[in-house]
Amino acid sequence: MTLAAFDHLVIRVSDLDEGIETYRDTLGLALDRTDETPALGVKQAFFNLPGGGFIEVVAPLDAAGAVGQALDKRGEGIHTVAFQVDDLEAACARLKAGGARLIGEGGPQVFVHPKSTHGVLLQLSAKK
Repeated sequence: MTLAAFDHLVIRVSDLDEGIETYRDTLGLALDRTDETPALGVKQAFFNLPGGGFIEVVAPLDAAGAVGQALDKRGEGIHTVAFQVDDLEAACARLKAGGARLIGEGGPQVFVHPKSTHGVLLQLSAKK
């Protein structure tokens, strides 16, 4: 598997407004936009990074979604590290051959289960 580029980092927070204040006011990043994705059960804030990539701060819309459950189990912190890969299908094959557990295989993005990566959810997508 060849990682082509860092894509983004997802940080889960309990309160989106507080998360925005931290990344905008404390760390000095420019808020690009906010959004809400009911299908994923999250509201989001996006901060572009100099040199490429972005930080996505997410808060749950409800406790039943993946982010709400992760907050309950592990608290605030890194939720996902996302990379672009040269060949997503080949990357999936190599990961599976190595024993990694994949989530969403066959889609435009694939996740590597945290149990396969020492507690970090990885997101892989084809190089843009």
